[in-house]
Amino acid sequence: MRKLFIAGLLAVCSGAFAQTETSNYRPGVTPEGAVYFLPKTVLRFVVRVEKTTYTPGDFCRYAQRYLRLNDVEAEASTTHKLIGMTMGTYGEADKAKGYAVKFNAKTSACNISLADDGTLLAVNATARKPEAPVPFVPAPKPAPVNPRQYLSEEVLAAGSTAKMAELTAQDIYDIRDSKNYLNRGEADYMPKDGEQLRIMLANLDRQDKALTQLFTGTTTKDTTEYVLTVCPQPGMQEQVLFRLSQKLGLVDNDDLSGEPYYISVTDEQSLPAAAPETEGGKKKKEKEDGIYVNIPGKITVNIYKGATLLDSFETSAAQYGYTELLSGELFNKRYTTHLTLNPATGAIDKLDAEQPE
Repeated sequence: MRKLFIAGLLAVCSGAFAQTETSNYRPGVTPEGAVYFLPKTVLRFVVRVEKTTYTPGDFCRYAQRYLRLNDVEAEASTTHKLIGMTMGTYGEADKAKGYAVKFNAKTSACNISLADDGTLLAVNATARKPEAPVPFVPAPKPAPVNPRQYLSEEVLAAGSTAKMAELTAQDIYDIRDSKNYLNRGEADYMPKDGEQLRIMLANLDRQDKALTQLFTGTTTKDTTEYVLTVCPQPGMQEQVLFRLSQKLGLVDNDDLSGEPYYISVTDEQSLPAAAPETEGGKKKKEKEDGIYVNIPGKITVNIYKGATLLDSFETSAAQYGYTELLSGELFNKRYTTHLTLNPATGAIDKLDAEQPE
């Protein structure tokens, strides 16, 4: 058996179509024929926003007096900021591109694979599955430390917050002195080996950090992932993609408390002109034999914060190109043809045909 590989815009079904008829209809596959949509390309943005929460310590007002720490805030605060953004694509049925193929009774039916929404995925081949987004899993957060469990009896018995802060600061200095003595080998009770030394230093570090938090407060960070979808169209310029409020995080696009982030889409005009609708002065048949596929165009997607360009992405999109009819001459028993389409654009991913001996 010799193989015939068909490149370019010609692609195929199997020896399922001797003659076919195409028309607009509802999607599905029956013994008599198949009805399918071609996809339009949708942009999927994954936006990650970091939320920072600051909680002041009980002794924050005494941080400068006893620990010489400046700029310690006494008020709680919450801030949000954008830390990352990625873009992907997927396809959804374009209801303006619906076609029907009628199987000829004298030929065997093609094995046509459709997505759940009726989008054509493959003919006589294993369909390429759309790539599912990987779910976001936040990193595990360490268990919070309760600094009050390290307060001495003397501190707890103090009659005022100022006195408690003074005694706690003295404990912190004592802990730091102990760490210095251990590191220098000058402690009254030196550990017997390196592992015991490591454990002792780790315990002292934990106490130091916990008690210091009573003055400096605690800061926690949480990352939230948002998924935004946009179906680009020619002429899309400076459209609000999302708004981000420093205090509230991601807000509605019409909520002016958030700073806008804009999306602009540029058609790169990467395709030659589509084939003319007339040949030799005669109009082509309105319904021809064959299978329709997309010829997507290339686009550049720019994301702006105000006038500042934050990121730029390049991809292909079906709605910036045109459709092409694969020749009905290929749809007969002379060939067993395998066709796989890109699920996001409807373009030909793989095409080959086998010709019997």
